[in-house]
Amino acid sequence: LQTDGYAGYDEVGRRPGILHVGCWVHARRKFAEAVKSLRANERKATSAKETVALQALRQIAALYAIERTLADASPEERLRGREERSRPLIDALHTWLLLALPRVAPQTLTGKALSYLDHQWPKLVRVLKDGRAALDTNLVENAIRPFVVGRKNWLFADTVRGAEASANLYSLVETAKANGLEPTAYLRHVFSALPRATTLAEIEPLLPHRIQRAVLADPRRAQG
Repeated sequence: LQTDGYAGYDEVGRRPGILHVGCWVHARRKFAEAVKSLRANERKATSAKETVALQALRQIAALYAIERTLADASPEERLRGREERSRPLIDALHTWLLLALPRVAPQTLTGKALSYLDHQWPKLVRVLKDGRAALDTNLVENAIRPFVVGRKNWLFADTVRGAEASANLYSLVETAKANGLEPTAYLRHVFSALPRATTLAEIEPLLPHRIQRAVLADPRRAQG
């Protein structure tokens, strides 16, 4: 489970068998906001050259530079690459963080960014435990953006059950798209086959990553 720092996810992350991974983009974003605020105050760019926030941004950027070289690697290769190349940078960043925390006023934007990084640290470093995890949740955020925009027009669900139903449907649609399936064809097949599926062995083949594409190409097979 990879999320931002919203505390509501923590309960899920504490469940047995769940590896709760943090998001480096959300940590980076808070330092970027601090730098933007500094520049918005019309201070000279040279005065911001060695600010704590910029130091953080440079160190996080170095992590992403390594990650880009591992983009096409297998999860196992990515994990080895992170262990060899990213871990030293992450260890150095943590040492820097512990030194910076007491030197920056906590109520400032930079102080809040440091505090966020510190609190999220146990989850952020879990990218060193599983090569399947990305450094951030960007893929998820990009996937949910279409209906997040729509949600502003729909306002909110009237009931908890309605919200859960919507979340289930959105998850199916986006997971189908992530697996290269045409969502309408996939849902048509699932809604047709699911009422007849009574066991786990019959339900699992309906999952987006296990569906037989030939079935979607020929809707008549959904009746078999």
